[in-house]
Amino acid sequence: MPQSQGTASLASIPATPQIASAELSSPRVLSVFVADMSCASCVAKIESAFAKHRGVEAKVNLADKQVRVTGTDDSAWVLSLLTQAGYQGQIIEDAASAAADKALHDKREYRTRIWQAALGIATGVPLMLWGLLGGTMTISSSAAQLGWGVVGVLTLVLMVVTGSHFYRGFWRSLKAKSANMDTLIALGTGSAWLFSMLVVLLPSAFPTGTGHVYFEASVMILGLINLGHALELRARGKTSEAVQKLLGLQTNTAVRIGEQGDEVVAISAINIDDVLRLKPGDRVALDGVILSGHSVIDESMLTGEPLAVAKEVGDSVSAGTVNGNGALTYQVTASARDTKLAKIISLVQEAQTSKMPIGRLTDKIAAYFVPVVVMIALVASGIWLLFGPAPALSHALVVLISVLIIACPCALGLATPMSIMVAVGRAAQMGVLIKNGEALQTASKVTTVVLDKTGTITLGKPQVTEVVMLAPMLAQAELLAKVAAIEVASSHPLAAAIIESAHARESPVYQVDEFINHQGQGLSAQLAGQTWLVGNQALLAHHGAEMSEAALQQQNDFASAGKTPVWVACDGQVLALILISDPIKPDAASAIHNLRQRGLRVVMLSGDNQATADAVASDVGIDEVIAQVLPQEKQAVVKRLQQEGEVVAMVGDGINDAPALMSADVGIAMGSGTEVAIESADITLLSHQLTTLVDALALARASMRNIKQNLFGAFIYNTLGIPIAAGVLFPVFGILLSPVVAGAAMALSSLTVVTNANRLKTTRLS
Repeated sequence: MPQSQGTASLASIPATPQIASAELSSPRVLSVFVADMSCASCVAKIESAFAKHRGVEAKVNLADKQVRVTGTDDSAWVLSLLTQAGYQGQIIEDAASAAADKALHDKREYRTRIWQAALGIATGVPLMLWGLLGGTMTISSSAAQLGWGVVGVLTLVLMVVTGSHFYRGFWRSLKAKSANMDTLIALGTGSAWLFSMLVVLLPSAFPTGTGHVYFEASVMILGLINLGHALELRARGKTSEAVQKLLGLQTNTAVRIGEQGDEVVAISAINIDDVLRLKPGDRVALDGVILSGHSVIDESMLTGEPLAVAKEVGDSVSAGTVNGNGALTYQVTASARDTKLAKIISLVQEAQTSKMPIGRLTDKIAAYFVPVVVMIALVASGIWLLFGPAPALSHALVVLISVLIIACPCALGLATPMSIMVAVGRAAQMGVLIKNGEALQTASKVTTVVLDKTGTITLGKPQVTEVVMLAPMLAQAELLAKVAAIEVASSHPLAAAIIESAHARESPVYQVDEFINHQGQGLSAQLAGQTWLVGNQALLAHHGAEMSEAALQQQNDFASAGKTPVWVACDGQVLALILISDPIKPDAASAIHNLRQRGLRVVMLSGDNQATADAVASDVGIDEVIAQVLPQEKQAVVKRLQQEGEVVAMVGDGINDAPALMSADVGIAMGSGTEVAIESADITLLSHQLTTLVDALALARASMRNIKQNLFGAFIYNTLGIPIAAGVLFPVFGILLSPVVAGAAMALSSLTVVTNANRLKTTRLS
């Protein structure tokens, strides 16, 4: 990757890195591109190198070859520590330019690996055919010694040309006193060449029948591994398409309205509160609020919602969305780093770097894998040398090389991160933000889905449908105006409905003297020397306001029809019932039907009264309803379900849902909800559609199946491959695995994992 401007130079790395306690406490995240990471051993090595320093943590994304370091902002120290571990890194200053740099790097590396593969295979195949078609592969004369000596020198040159990156990686790991995939490849091909060259130089030193040369194995193995890496690179590039598309939504320039008129400026030159012009068909540059004009905005790239959204003065617009046929001006409310789009990109990248519990187990295994493989190769070749049939030395060398090559843990290291990358990317395109890999794994095990009613099953935009006057003390408009004045201090969705209704009637504005929020019940306030109560039946009962039997019956009738009754009392006298209805989302019934079809238990939670909650539940097909619950009681319900053995996903959108979201095995926030709910959640649904929840849970299950397939394939490959390479089939079937076949199998295993992970992009979720 070309070093971008602002990137620390490797030459500037301090020889003796130091890190101060102040640096350790820095919350900044440093992203580093490490091109020479190649296998699961690299992941374990890099993460353990940073783990030795208190307060510093590194998360490695092998699929994207990135390391995210938290706990320090000392880039020189980070690069120095990577160098000590045997790797070279480059600090990523800007996600968009880094993505472009990586794409360019991958393109160049792909071309390099292709010609290296072609050169290695083109040289190795004729040499192999020579042996297969009856040509001698031993040193039986001076002419043969000279001929094979020339081949040996030519092979050495080709090994340097086609495999220098493996040997450099081996040397770096050796200096860092560690081992990785490069170690196995370098030892395997190097052993084959060195043995063959010794046979050429000292043929008489080898027993009769053991002086076999393996020059073709060295170049063929390198050629096949390079070919596998090239194909893997091409397939791997598809896994990050989702983030590339999100990055592509960011614009570089915008039209700013200044004192001199319109001017096209770079995004970096735009400040908060600047006024920008948005022409028909243009992409919104930064988040803002519309000052003039009206149009429709296509937000599908952010939310997954297929329909464009109508926008007018006062509405917000988000960076990356596309304007329809109207002209707008809008005031900037967020910098380029703080837009909703930028935060989504950051969340997606962080999630792709995260690990699942199943992935951490793989990393632990991989940390010891290479040294164990080297020991197995040495022991197996020693057994062949001591007890094997003639020519024992040749057989021992074949076993040594085959075990070293076939055991490379590439597939093992890619099994989990490749699937996470594809799954998180596809989720983002669906309008689902997944916080980390652990949330993805837990979501795949969910047995019970708990749904909050308001804003989740319903639209969350309640409307006053009727005001039933129970006493002739006030006119309806005046009562509604005073209730609206009390509700101004509340953030409850029902309060917004009352305020909106009062504004629509152009009611007078009143001043509230005192205000108390009774959690889960409603509000009390002092207004013009009178004590007002606005809330549910429990609030009025608590304050001694008497409700007639007829009024209570009316409440029950309205609640049975799905309308929420809000009681209003003044100085102990019940004045009115305000009826509020929150429309059910059009897709709620079908989404809940799909959840139940998949064997999931669905529970509805609501702070509303039982009758209203039952009416809504009946309309959408939910049997279990728990109503009239306070925020802490929502959390208690979640914990009770967990104690029953259920894996609980809680779906909500309000501040009062945050405790339950935090306590659930998987907290799922509706993106239209509050920032607190979104921060408390493991998964955020940017779309208003509840069917997105069904797809998110289906994707989680598909992802875990995919990961298990990858891990099974990788473990089976190594579990079977190493014994076969060690020669267990020889006593019965007379089969001894060729090092060339081992190289091809190793390259194929990684390609298989990457290809299988990419299937998640097209897996049917419904």
